[in-house]
Amino acid sequence: MKSAASIALPISIRDVTKTYGRTKALDNVSLEIASGEFITLLGPSGSGKTTLLMVLAGFIRPDCGEIWFGDRDISLAPPHKRDVGMVFQNYALFPHMTVAGNLAYPLKLRRLSRAEIEERVRRTLDLVQLSGFGDRQVHQLSGGQRQRVALARAIIFEPRILLMDEPLSALDKKLREQMQIEVRHLHQRLGMTTVYVTHDQREALTLSDRIAVIHQGRFRQIDRPQDLYERPVDRFIAEFVGESHFLPIEIRNGAAYLGGRPIRLAEPPRHPASAQYLLVRPEKLKVVDAADGADLNVFAGQVKECVYQGESSLLYVSLADGQPIAIRQPAGSTQRPLPPPGAPITLGLAPADSIVVPANET
Repeated sequence: MKSAASIALPISIRDVTKTYGRTKALDNVSLEIASGEFITLLGPSGSGKTTLLMVLAGFIRPDCGEIWFGDRDISLAPPHKRDVGMVFQNYALFPHMTVAGNLAYPLKLRRLSRAEIEERVRRTLDLVQLSGFGDRQVHQLSGGQRQRVALARAIIFEPRILLMDEPLSALDKKLREQMQIEVRHLHQRLGMTTVYVTHDQREALTLSDRIAVIHQGRFRQIDRPQDLYERPVDRFIAEFVGESHFLPIEIRNGAAYLGGRPIRLAEPPRHPASAQYLLVRPEKLKVVDAADGADLNVFAGQVKECVYQGESSLLYVSLADGQPIAIRQPAGSTQRPLPPPGAPITLGLAPADSIVVPANET
């Protein structure tokens, strides 16, 4: 395989729009992707993420806008002229070919010598941890092995850009999580500019250098995983990325009030929107005594239900005004025990974890 520096290529998406009838699948979207970056397009079904990936691949032509790979405008170039590797959701392997045959196919199209093809197939199988599988038939492989073959076929001809359309969605949870780490490690070794599509927010957080959240054909937030989770720009992002509950607050003279009581925030509210909410992540809360809350924002309520989930327990709480929130506590936690349903409870939230979000992006 080539070095990361020789493969990586930046992508520039400039004012791209695609409509189907009255529906704007993409609404004037722009995005700059750096050489060697792993960026994930994250969004719910119908958000436009796969449409944008197909525009990059050349399978869909936008109504307007430009796509640049490096210093080349490829907006009108056909797929086979774009020098991109593509991994599909359903693997798209040739069932009548062996594993080696599937990998050799794109090399034969490029008229490489037999010796070079055999060497690249061997090296690529090593790279995806499938050494010795070249003579296997596709139907003899497990789901995870088929996904590795699909990935190997996409990278074997050393494309400048790798596009991946929900490639792990057909795998079970455990295998999917294993493959996420393998995909991340492979990217670190090869350094290809990678655009990855998923609707799974945990997968996006695991894999990405940056995440571009898309909804109704427009980008809502483009950020590093930690910033996206810790500093969502609005309620939609906060709800879509991670577990969350929202408590309505008032903003008066730059200060925040919850039920008439002042609360301390990580930073001043960033938006003038009239509808503002305190974002409460279950893992950020802890059980406290009312007298211990001097340095915390404190919420009193009653336990409604406790759900055991193996590695953690989720406790649902109704606050005094009826607002629901939840606290997640890891198994074996040194925090004080969670009280039983029906018991009163006091929860504390550190000011550093007290984030305000508007109802909608402004």
